Parts: sequence; C-alpha cells; structure tokens
Amino acid sequence: MPHPTAQRALFEEGFSKPVVVQFDGEHSSSDGGALLLGAVDRRIGLTRVLGEALEDKRRAWRVEHGKQELFRQRVFSIAMGYADQNDSARVAGDPLLKLVCGRSPSIAGSLASQPTLSRFETTRSGRELVALGRRLERFVIERLRKTHRKAKHITIDLDSTEDPTHGQQPFAFFNGYYDSWCYLPMLGFLSVDDEPAQHLFHARLRPGTARDARGTPALLRRTVMALRKSFKKARILVRLDAGFAVPAVFEMLDELRVDYVVAMAGNAVLQRATVEPLRIVRELAERFDGSLATWGETSYRSGGWDRDRRVIFKAEALVYPDRELKENQRFVVTNLRLAPKKAWDLYCQRGDVENRIKELHEGLEIDRTSCSSFLANHFRVLETAAAYVLFQELRVRLSKTDLARAQVGTLREKLIKIGAVVKESVRRIVISFPASYPWKKLWHEAAHGLGALVT
Repeated sequence: MPHPTAQRALFEEGFSKPVVVQFDGEHSSSDGGALLLGAVDRRIGLTRVLGEALEDKRRAWRVEHGKQELFRQRVFSIAMGYADQNDSARVAGDPLLKLVCGRSPSIAGSLASQPTLSRFETTRSGRELVALGRRLERFVIERLRKTHRKAKHITIDLDSTEDPTHGQQPFAFFNGYYDSWCYLPMLGFLSVDDEPAQHLFHARLRPGTARDARGTPALLRRTVMALRKSFKKARILVRLDAGFAVPAVFEMLDELRVDYVVAMAGNAVLQRATVEPLRIVRELAERFDGSLATWGETSYRSGGWDRDRRVIFKAEALVYPDRELKENQRFVVTNLRLAPKKAWDLYCQRGDVENRIKELHEGLEIDRTSCSSFLANHFRVLETAAAYVLFQELRVRLSKTDLARAQVGTLREKLIKIGAVVKESVRRIVISFPASYPWKKLWHEAAHGLGALVT
C-alpha cells in the first residue's frame, strides 16, 4: 500500500496514461546484484582477513557497529559506487548493503552513519595501516597460488599515479611533472603466465613529491620472497617505468636475481648510440613518407651503477600529415637475452597496467582522498584496493563470458545495479529481480561460479 505522505512525481502527458512515481519500496534496493560481491567476500574471506589488522579500542558495551561491519560497509559502499562517507546517509538502510555486511535486511536499524564512519577512518594508526597493506599483499599472492598452482612466469608491475588534491590535505605538495597539488599513490600488480589479467596486490598513499623509487627496494624484496615461497618453479619478471631507474632499485633487482625491463630517460651517451640507426630510419621515412622504427642495443654504465648493463633502444621517425618529421628515442634497461624488438615489446605490455589504474580512478574513485588526516586518506586508498580485489575475483568467475575483460564500471552497471525486492522470512531471504533484467544469464554464470545452485 502506498504511503499517504510519500512524495510523488506525476507525468500527466506523453504516455498512454498518467504516470505516478513514488519512492515507497521499503524492502527494495537499487543494488540487488551486490549479493555477488557479498558472495565473493564470504568465499575468499577478504574483509575478514583484512579487518583483523584493525584495532578497536572502544568500550565494548557501547559499540553498536563492530570494526568488521564498519570495514565491510566502507568497502562494499565503494564497490557499489558510493565512495564518500556522506553517501552512508543515503544507503545505510539499503537492505542489500545490510545483508552483505552481515545484518538482517528487514530488521529495523541502519548501518553506521557518516560521523561513525569518519571516526572509524580517522582513528587508524600508521602501524595498523602498514599491517593492513601487508595483509593485502599476502592475501592476493595466496589467492594466486591457489588458482595458478603450475605458474611458470610471474610479472610484477609497479607504477605511481597522480591523485589531485583540492584542499589542505597534509603532505599534498605541488608536483612539477603533473603540474598540480597532489598525492602520488604507489600501485602494484601481478600477472601470471600469458594471462591478460593484472591483479592488484599493493596500494600505498605517498606525498605529492615522493620519488617513484621511494620504498621500492623493500617492496620488491618482500614481494619476490613471498612469490618464491608460493611459486617455487616460476620465473619472476619486474617491469618498471623510468622513474624507478635508480641505482638502489637496480642493485636490489640484481641481488634478487630476477628478470627485469626498466625504462630509462635518455642522455647524451645513450643518444650517441642511436645516431646512425636514427639517421637511416629518418631517410627511409622521408623517402617512403611513412613512420618507421628500428631497435638495437648498447652497453651502458651510469655514474652510480656498479657495472655495465644492457640497454635496448628504439629509434623512430614519425611522419604526420602537414607537420615536420619527429624523431623519437626510447631506452629500456634489461638483463634478458631476448632480441631487442622482443625485449621492447615485453616492456610495452605494461601499458595494460595503466588501464587498470585508470579503472581504479574512474570506476572506484581511488582519488577521493579529501580527509584532513594523511593516515585516513591512506586508509581510504586501502579500502578502495580491497573493493577492487572483490571485482578481480568476480571477473575470474566470468572468465568464459563476454565480461571476462570488463572494467569495474561495466561490471557494476550490468551485474550490481539491479532493482530488487527483498523479502525475509523465518527460513530464508528471497531477492526478486525484474523478469526483464537483460543480463540474467551472465548473472547466473557468476552466481554459479560462486557456489550458487542455479536451477
């Protein structure tokens, strides 16, 4: 029965009959598909494992929302598209969000309010966040061990990304490269064999002027050690951008005895090695009026290096209509004995990681770091990373479907944002989706992959 005081919208014209709209579905949700994310979490135990790293110093008899529930509420809210704490006032009573957070969807009482969530995020200590980040790393590596027991090659990709700030956030500094006031989060991904998926395993918020190589040697050491413990026969490749090309990183890569391809900025010494190849491709490009490239190698030793290293170069002449020919020189340091072109192509595959970072920005808003505490902002980055891992696991269940490579936004639109009516009885909870829902087959496949009995 419609509520007599519910606000309505009346469309008197334009349809076959007058249309009345009112928001009075008390036991319904616009995010019915979030049940899949809840099933993923229950199956792999992500929020339980990560939440154990958080302390709760509140008086137990005064606690209404436990730390696990608060952590789940933030992670699932971010996954469902509600990145801000202010959104909790809008969705705290959503029956599906309550269900995936461990509450009864029909019993009165909402999830935590914005002030409660704010206190939860701003009271985290640096020690807790370090422990949380380490648990995330170990969790993803352990998941890969279970799903790729015979892995032969594992690739580590690290990269930093711009997180623009628009206030007085601590440690937000002006970065000349990005021409903005920002943070520079570090993100790490793992790839197994020739599979196209990149699995987020590391996320750390850093000040806006942090160098790419800051903290990288220690991260590489513990990551490689953990991978070798889990994948005893797998070869490990490290791919890094030019910002990581510093002596300390190369020394760590040599010490760990891993394969690596690391981009490097050009200088006068390296450019001399490309003079003749560049002259040849330029002449050919001008003659045939088309862009042309060649690859080669040279031996190089920087002033801070302890030995000579192999450097692959790309010498390219780019021809554009109605513009002057442009020369392009690129350099990659590697210890692989591949042909220069193959080594270059292997490095260029890291471009997929940039798509994953873009996905984190656009799909999950990892750059919503507007807290007045740096540690609270770091916590938000880790919560967003946890939400992304849930989508990673959901995508695994869709590996044989059209959504195998779908981004977070697409997965959310097609599988999560579904209107649903929730009915709870003594024995069970029934969630009713529209009969006209267009992606029901994909939803059933994902549910079946998560252990549901599809009849």
